[in-house]
Amino acid sequence: MAKSPDEMAAAMIANMKEKTGKTLAQWTSIAKKSGEEKHGAIVKFLKTEHGMTHGFANLVAHKTLKSDAGSADGADALVSAQYAGAKSDLKPIYDALIKAANTCGTDLEIAPKKSYVSLRRKKQFAIIQPSTKTRVDLGLNMKDTPAKGRLEPSGSFNAMVSHRIKLEKPGDVDKDVKAWLKKAFSQA
Repeated sequence: MAKSPDEMAAAMIANMKEKTGKTLAQWTSIAKKSGEEKHGAIVKFLKTEHGMTHGFANLVAHKTLKSDAGSADGADALVSAQYAGAKSDLKPIYDALIKAANTCGTDLEIAPKKSYVSLRRKKQFAIIQPSTKTRVDLGLNMKDTPAKGRLEPSGSFNAMVSHRIKLEKPGDVDKDVKAWLKKAFSQA
């Protein structure tokens, strides 16, 4: 049976000293002292300056920035922060997407991060991100699916997904979006 992201992170943390020579606390201290403040910059620093693998570097960056669900005050706090202030009107779009995703299957995992929410099965198949004050972007991983119309290539939006759909109101989460979500879920 596949492990959840929390179980995988716990296993990596338990094995970190053996695999990397240092504990998580030591690595987060090194990351903080690097002066890097962005996730990608911390990952790059740890990989290039310390020869760390991407998986461990990614974990250390999340723990350093407290940007994963396990480091925040719960997943709800991460989602609340994403839809606070000027983006508060976008929360109904997020809610409609989560409702649609929940129909995909019982093995759906919703994993909030600092700036987006990852939807996972065996692997990530979608992300939900409030990209602007007026739009939520749904990123999907769909192999061999041509981008057309509303289903556009992800471009510079996010390298972790192949496609993007721009959503400006809850009604935009229509039968097409639901079908694309199910397709991405089935491929994960």
